[in-house]
This record gives sequence, structure tokens and C-alpha cells, in this order.
Amino acid sequence: MAAAAEIGAFTAARMAAPAFRPAAAPAPAAAAPLQPMRAVAARSLRTVATETLTADLAGATNGAVHAQMNSEAATEITSQAVIANSRRKTKIVCTIGPSTNTREMIWKLAETGMNVARLNMSHGDHQSHQKVIDLVKEYNAQNTDGNIIAIMLDTKGPEVRSGDVPEPIMLKEGQEFNFTIKRGVSTADTVSVNYDDFINDVEVGDILLVDGGMMALAVKSKSADTVKCEVVDGGELKSRRHLNVRGKSATLPSITEKDWEDIKFGVENGVDFYAVSFVKDARVIHELKDYLKGANADIHVIPKIESADSIPNLQSIIAASDGAMVARGDLGAELPIEDVPLLQAEIVQTCRSMEKPVIVATNMLESMINHPTPTRAEVSDIAIAVREGADAIMLSGETAHGKYPLKAVKVMHTVALRTESSLYNPTTSPGLVAPAQALHNECSPSQLSKMFGSHSTMMANTLRTPIIVFTQTGSMAVLLSHYRPASTIFAFTNEERVKQRLALYQGVIPIHMQFSDDAEETFSRAISSLLKAQHVKKGDYVTLVQSGVASIWRDESTHHIQVRKVQG
Repeated sequence: MAAAAEIGAFTAARMAAPAFRPAAAPAPAAAAPLQPMRAVAARSLRTVATETLTADLAGATNGAVHAQMNSEAATEITSQAVIANSRRKTKIVCTIGPSTNTREMIWKLAETGMNVARLNMSHGDHQSHQKVIDLVKEYNAQNTDGNIIAIMLDTKGPEVRSGDVPEPIMLKEGQEFNFTIKRGVSTADTVSVNYDDFINDVEVGDILLVDGGMMALAVKSKSADTVKCEVVDGGELKSRRHLNVRGKSATLPSITEKDWEDIKFGVENGVDFYAVSFVKDARVIHELKDYLKGANADIHVIPKIESADSIPNLQSIIAASDGAMVARGDLGAELPIEDVPLLQAEIVQTCRSMEKPVIVATNMLESMINHPTPTRAEVSDIAIAVREGADAIMLSGETAHGKYPLKAVKVMHTVALRTESSLYNPTTSPGLVAPAQALHNECSPSQLSKMFGSHSTMMANTLRTPIIVFTQTGSMAVLLSHYRPASTIFAFTNEERVKQRLALYQGVIPIHMQFSDDAEETFSRAISSLLKAQHVKKGDYVTLVQSGVASIWRDESTHHIQVRKVQG
């Protein structure tokens, strides 16, 4: 198998499925003539014929890439790599709340680094969330250069909470304190809970955690309507505090009646993602996807891995979903806290192996809710998530109700960018890309797409060029993101929904553009738009990929990898 990319003659690398036979010696594929280019294409993409570059992707089984280029081209490509690597790849999810729900703040969050706006349905009402959705859509309509903000609706889920108290109750170590399923109770030693089966879910000896462990109580006995506890770790009990039993999940359904109302609200407003709270198994994912299919709603489902019951079902949950969120708050309350880092790494790796996006969330910059600078441990936490390969990292209270939301986003952006600079250097990190697998005589479209995604990444890493991909479904852009190229993936799509979804994927800048029947004219407009947005500059080289399950201009059996030099 061989591919050639010839700068100056615009020769496309064409590879047909029958050519992939692991036992046969690789033979160069003949360069196919292109249709006459329009004048606009020649203006944007004209190159000097003497500046040639050939890339031989020989050996599909070992994935070796050999590149030969003259010294002038090598210098130019190395120079542009410095600029390309200054773009952050890991995406930032910001929770919108009272501190950030204005037009001014949403614009500032987007300019500072927000990629996804999260609506926490545990707080606010449909009217307040509608306002945020409208503002984000207004921002997106005014920005066509790839700075796209996706919208994620996060369901409240089956939370168990204490009742209202007229004033905070101070709990002291050793004190007896009770929880009752009777409504409206609030005394010095007893408060209500909102869950009728609370009595059945807890047992004598269980440890009951308030707000994820801020306070802890040991269950000593229980009656028909009351659980009697002894305070282990005291604190101030306020209204509607979240309750967990360590090592157990509540028997409530994952999607409550309120959640279904919120999900319908999301369908009506065309949100991009649902983050589903307290998913215990894959059945709830299938149930939600069936509902969305019936509603003709193209919304991706991201389960929040935060309950003890979800861990044994991790593989099947993620397989049924469109990604996952590591929700470390409740995960650390229901399971031993020392297991959380190991579970985080496992969830990230599971999503990466299935080519699905993964978000690491909760407490990432918790101290910045009240302070202008983070702790050093928080900085390390962000760096670890980036190094593990998370597609996105999330801010919750930091941007929802914190005092320094913009500073929190800036810190997250800066730390992620600095960490990435140590990871994506082909000269020091040659093993970033998974090795290409041998293909057999019968190659499915998905197998071919994976091969070309892998080889496109290796070519772009070797030449240190950004990647341009044209996609109608988003599949090739997602695949390229999975292989984690060193530079940016500019994903042009003619589908608005695809553009919005790609905002979550690591390293992808999605850009909406209508495709014409003339491939060269479309390529020219794409590069012109990148020049206008200053994503590339005159003299840069780009790796252009035409591959994927759905063909656009190419024959279905033909896949293209081209390297081109940009001219203004």
C-alpha cells in the first residue's frame, strides 16, 4: 500500500480496497488526474512546482511513515508547528449559573475558553435555562470561525436530599441525629428526607454522607419512618443537602418524572448533549435513546458515572452511550475515596478504547469559587486529566456561582495548554498514535476509515501540519480526534448538528460550510476561511483528508490524503 502527496501538481493519494493485502509487497498507486481547477482554487492553493514533498505510507502492517522533503519545506513546516501547537486541544465545559447567565458573561466565557455550556437542571427553572440557551445560540450565530459553543443539559436525577430547615443546624461529633420520611419535619435533632424508600435503602452500620462527605453520620437503628444516627463528622446542616450512603446507590429510577420534563425541554430547544445523572446500567441509556429516536431528536447521551452500581456495568453503559462523564463527587461518596483516581483512569481509558468522548468533572478548581488563585493540587488535577487523555474538563460551582468564573476558565485553559505542550511533540513522543492494524482481503468501510485516520495522523505528526477534514456525519473527525494528532483538526461540515457535537471532541475545531459539487472549489473556500480566521497563514502546509464511511466527492473505494501549501 502506498500513498503519495505531491505539492505543486495537486496529486491526490488514491487507494482502493483491493490493494490492501498484508502478504503482498506494497506497490505505488498511480496518481489520478484531477479535474481542471477553477481560478479561485488556483489563487488560494497555487504552489511552486520545485517545492515537492512525497510521503510513503508503505507497510500497512507496521504503520511506518517515511517523509522526504527539501530543507526549505522542512523549515517552513517546523515553523508553523510552533503556532499550531499553541491551540488548546482539551475542551472546557462551563456550568452556567447566577455568576455567568448574562449575555456579557457568556461572551466573555466563550472568548476565555469555554467550549460547552452546561445547564444544571438541579437548579433554576425552564425560563432561566431558556435564556441561556438563546444567548448561546446567539453567540454561535455571530461566530463562524470555529469558536462554537455546544449546549449540554445535565439532568437532576434521583437525588436524595434533606428537607428545608428554617436556619442551619449545627451537628457535633457524638450527637444523636435523625432523618424521617415524614414531610415537613425540622427540629434540633430531626429533619425530613424527600425519599420514601430511604428507610429500606439504609441498614444499621451504614455511613450516611452529607454533601459528598462534608458531614458523616453512622446509622444506629431505624423504625418504620425514622433512621437514628450518631454524628461522626460534624458540621452545619442547611436546607436540601444531598445525602449518600457509602457503597450503595438509591433504588430510585435513573430518570425521574422531573428529568423527563427537562429532557422534553431539551428536545424542544435542540440541545446537543444530555448528561444523565446516576446511570446504573445500559437499560436507561437504551430507554432514553428510544425516546429520542421517536421524537426525531439528534441529541447525544453522556452518562454520568457517579454511582456504585454503575462500576460493574461500566463497559455496557459506555458501549450503549455517546461518551461518559467522570462525576467524581458522588462517585467518591458512594465508593471509597481512594478508589476515585483509579476509577477515573479506568473510565477515561474505556472511553478512549471505544472512540467516545470523556469528560472529567467535579472539584477541579473548587477553591476558586471563593479565591482568585487555585491550589497547587488543583492544578495537578487538571494536568492529570489532560495527560490521561480526557476530551474535556469541567467547571461546576466555579463558573455557576463562584466569585472568579473568568479566572477559573483562564487557569484551566493555561494549565491544559501547558500540559499538552509536553505531550504532543512528535520528536519526543513518537508513540502517541496507535499502530496501524493489518487489514485482510475484505475490508469494511470502517476498517479503511481507521487505517486512514491512523495514517493521516502519522503524516500530520511527521510533517507537523494541521489536518483539514470534510465530513457530513462527523465520523472521520471523531476518528482523527481518537488518534490524538499533534496539531489541530479543522472539521468542515455542512450539517449544523454535527458542527455542534464536534465542539466536545479533543483537538477538533468544527466549522460549518456548505459543500459544492466541485471538490477543489470547496477546498479553496475552506482554506480561505482558515486564512481569514488566522488559523493558518500563507506558506503553511496542511494535510487534507478525504476518507470516512460516507464519501462526498470521492469514489467509495478511494481514499485521499493530500499535503498542500497555502497561498493567499
